Amino acid sequence: MTALVTRERLQAEIDAGTVTVVDALGGSYYAAQHLPGAIPLVEEDVAGQASRLLPDLTTPIVTYCSSAACPNSQRVADRLAMLGYTNIRKYRGGIEDWVAAGLPTETGTPALAN
Repeated sequence: MTALVTRERLQAEIDAGTVTVVDALGGSYYAAQHLPGAIPLVEEDVAGQASRLLPDLTTPIVTYCSSAACPNSQRVADRLAMLGYTNIRKYRGGIEDWVAAGLPTETGTPALAN
């Protein structure tokens, strides 16, 4: 099981620029709302896109999806681990917890996702 990160810790790491946040929902969910600076990467795209989006196998990564009940963030974390990534954590509360806490989000699709 992937180590968990708290909302407060994740917010501090996003603010400091010391983490790469991975949105495991992707598509229209990502475009509608995602954590600041998050990159979209869904389970079926990990093998083909991870090396381009996440070239450093040791970079701190946090995956998240919609809520604690959503399995996507764990699945993406598992796939990344199978590819050799060594510093992966999961934000269990997901976008629902982030928004409920009144924290900022972003919208749209980044150029790197195209």
